Amino acid sequence: MGATGGKVSRDGVRQDRPSLERALRDRVDGEVRFDPGSRAAYATDASNYRQVPIGVVVPHTVEAAVAAIAVCREYDAPVLSRGGGTSLGGQCTNAAVVVDWTKYCHRLVSVDPERRTCVVEPGLVLDELNRQLAPHRLKFGPKPATHNHCSLGGMIGNNSCGASAQAYGKTADNVRRLEVLTYDGTRMWVGPTSDAEYEEIMAAGGRPAELYGGLRELIGRYLGEVRRGYPRIPRRVSGYNLDALLPENGFNVARALVGSENTLVTVVRAELELVPVPPCESMLVLGYDDICAAADDVPRLLAHSEPAQLEALDDRMAQLMREEHAHLESLERFPAGNSWLLVQFTGDTRDEVDAQADALLRALGRDAEDDSVAFSDDPAREHELLKAREAGLGVTARPPDERETWEGWEDSAVPPDRLGDYLRDLKELFTECGYDHPSLYGHFGQGCVHTRIPFELRTAEGVAHFREFLFRAARLVSSYGGSLSGEHGDGQARAELLPVMFGDALVTAMAEVKALFDPGNRMNPGKVVSPLPAAPNRVDENLRLGPRWRPDAPRTRFGYREDGNSFTRAVLRCVGIGNCRTRTGGVMCPSFRATGEEEHSTRGRARLLFEMLGGHTDTPVADGWRSTAVRDALDLCLACKGCKSDCPTGVDMATYKAEFLSHHYARRPRPAAHYSLGWLPLWARFSRVGPGAVNALLRAPVLARVGKRMAGVAAEREAPAFARQSFLQWWRARASVEPLPGDPQAVVLWPDTFSTYFHPAVARSAVKVLEDAGFRVAVPSRPVCCGLTWISTGQLGLAKRVLRHSVRVLRPWIEAGTPVVGLEPSCTAVFRADAPDLMPDDEDVRRLAGQVRTFSEQLVNHAPDGWRPPTVSRAATVQTHCHQHAVLKDDADRELMRRTGLDADVLDAGCCGLAGNFGFERGHYDLSMKIGEQGVLPAVRDTAPGALVLADGFSCRTQIEQGGTGRRALHLAEALALGLDGPLPADHPERAADRPVSAPEPHL
Repeated sequence: MGATGGKVSRDGVRQDRPSLERALRDRVDGEVRFDPGSRAAYATDASNYRQVPIGVVVPHTVEAAVAAIAVCREYDAPVLSRGGGTSLGGQCTNAAVVVDWTKYCHRLVSVDPERRTCVVEPGLVLDELNRQLAPHRLKFGPKPATHNHCSLGGMIGNNSCGASAQAYGKTADNVRRLEVLTYDGTRMWVGPTSDAEYEEIMAAGGRPAELYGGLRELIGRYLGEVRRGYPRIPRRVSGYNLDALLPENGFNVARALVGSENTLVTVVRAELELVPVPPCESMLVLGYDDICAAADDVPRLLAHSEPAQLEALDDRMAQLMREEHAHLESLERFPAGNSWLLVQFTGDTRDEVDAQADALLRALGRDAEDDSVAFSDDPAREHELLKAREAGLGVTARPPDERETWEGWEDSAVPPDRLGDYLRDLKELFTECGYDHPSLYGHFGQGCVHTRIPFELRTAEGVAHFREFLFRAARLVSSYGGSLSGEHGDGQARAELLPVMFGDALVTAMAEVKALFDPGNRMNPGKVVSPLPAAPNRVDENLRLGPRWRPDAPRTRFGYREDGNSFTRAVLRCVGIGNCRTRTGGVMCPSFRATGEEEHSTRGRARLLFEMLGGHTDTPVADGWRSTAVRDALDLCLACKGCKSDCPTGVDMATYKAEFLSHHYARRPRPAAHYSLGWLPLWARFSRVGPGAVNALLRAPVLARVGKRMAGVAAEREAPAFARQSFLQWWRARASVEPLPGDPQAVVLWPDTFSTYFHPAVARSAVKVLEDAGFRVAVPSRPVCCGLTWISTGQLGLAKRVLRHSVRVLRPWIEAGTPVVGLEPSCTAVFRADAPDLMPDDEDVRRLAGQVRTFSEQLVNHAPDGWRPPTVSRAATVQTHCHQHAVLKDDADRELMRRTGLDADVLDAGCCGLAGNFGFERGHYDLSMKIGEQGVLPAVRDTAPGALVLADGFSCRTQIEQGGTGRRALHLAEALALGLDGPLPADHPERAADRPVSAPEPHL
């Protein structure tokens, strides 16, 4: 280890971690992390495997990454380059220094539209590349299901494919050249090599000549074995691409290195071939009796057409979607059948793509009017149908029957004309091994089959069966002339199985290639192959679970009903799909979008919680609930609940955060913000003593600054003003006769803290509209609260007390079955989701969960016949609250806005960034505003002066007002009430009394 000395680890690697860390910090322009939290976040990928890294390097530039590998070489430390971390074979987890390219090294270096090529850095995400290429009407052809967060470097490492590979081939087929770096520091561009170019390389000498000469000599020795031993199928991804070195394939070193999973070289730049974006698309969905019958028909479809995509899903997957209420709208468009083929055509005109579909139907003897056929030439609808297929991994990962399913045999591939028989034999193997009902779906046009299997990975017997199944399945697919992997690569999951598929001679050739490029076995060691006589890791080593896994089973505050009352099972919901690493669309995950940090993604936090629960002797997070690493990772979680709906497996990090905070601060002082913001409902009630004086104190320059510091509130934030007259004061002064429980027209309006003490015009407006609709409104006579602020700060014991009191107050209405209408989405969501899980044995809480409705739900679904909402014929920019998106859904809101005549632009811009107490807490302001500036705030600024801005959430309205937009947002109830009464001037007391208006609001 140079002059630094060191010690020998269990695997024989000499590692002096402190000296290695110091050297990396001194010499690398980037972020160097050897802390427990970072190491825990990168300890596994989306596979069954787990290996704790030595440390993590996040280079600022490509050159910084090169420098990091040079330092690792000096310290003999293994290296693992990592992209999106969605690999299913274990190739993205290792006891190595992990280089994460995705945060900074994501440039599109150049584009040549004439040659249809571009040069990219490895951290660039596929969808972002295609977005930047869109002005040229070009794109990168292969498109995995993870296209919105997988990186080009990862795609090159795995030789990724996706559904579009039917038309464009694998990643290897679309790579022109690679700039690569070997562990010994050799850096060069590689690609197809003519004889003249080969001679030039050899004449120049040095390490490149040694590599090229070694490859040429090796392919000469193994020429016959390579030509005979590589399956001639569209989806062979397993093993090194030695066939790319054949003379007839142009001795293409770049394509030989694609799919080598960072075991041979590190890719620092790539020149890619691009394809035109087809102007028009159409899709046929064909129904079949079962998935084997669908597979049987694939050869006939391919004989009569050249589809751009030919995908399949079976009845089991459709059943799971229905049980999980996922992609139901897409399923409704599917034709009759128990399994389906989705056949997409592309072309220059709509007539052309329609004609391709018609021709195929005629060849199949079917008709567009058959109940087993559905046709679409609407791109938006087709993409929704394809999303249902792309959702396969998430839908099948956590079935509602509480079985755990795992990868391990998730992407085998066979010749398409033998697919039906292979599926029958595979299903028979499932039955023999006791693995009932795995879903079968995938890229059937290329013979690639996806599945997740209910392996038992917690016991020695279960792991032994897992191992036995893999070898039997490997022999089965090889007997069909197929491939162990048709998409996801080998990693550790298939490395040991390669001799079954290729035979010993070809695997020996691959080991020789490994020895040529990486004789010290420092590049992602143990994956794919190892230099002889070493062997790669076994398929049953380094398991994330396994018979030695002994996690804690802590007593928890929440019930985790959907996870068998187990926090451990809840944490295991995260299977590493990585949708939380998307940059646009949906809500999840705002903190990752702002930081680009794995540790601040939903997946990263789930990994830390998994490590916190123990179970492995080498866990980097060994201090349980007191862990500062977990606390710091959760500190930037906005508790937006976006993951509860947008995560394919339903991870609810907001609940996990509340659980953790409850234990972390048990019998300890809490941060000041937990008392100031967490107890906000109480302070709001005290404000009634003198709201004007309280507001003056909160805004007095010196006192406010001191008060914020003491309260743990961000100095940059302006405290929202308390209303001069609260909603409850207005309600009592109104002196109206309230309905009694049991009145069929009665509704209880829930007086949440925000609509009561800060924005009472929202609640007053709701009363006006509900009464106009014919409802008789009641309001609880005693103070009530949902406990939201105590839940979000982890003060769960107090939250339960608050909820019990509120339920007692509501009991007569609960017993009568009276609807309870909520106005603040976050409070309403508490009754629907948090309260039943926090108090699972309280029958009144469960009843209340079924009686709580949103304002829009009450009006759209339960208003008396004949009532019509007021007309509000205006354009509106609408920000949906995250809890509304995740828990309540906004279907009724959209319908109500449609009925009122609102031309609503409902933003798909993610979280506003304030998120309750989060954006007010000291240390969060910059991140809060950065999140807001990524979507919501610019959209509001771009809203036309005559249009409305609508946001039902108090946090969203506050962020919009304090975010420099010059606009004030309305609750939908306010917009409808204004529609009833006609225009109000901006300084009307009913509006000005609630909160200051920074700019005049347009009149209705």
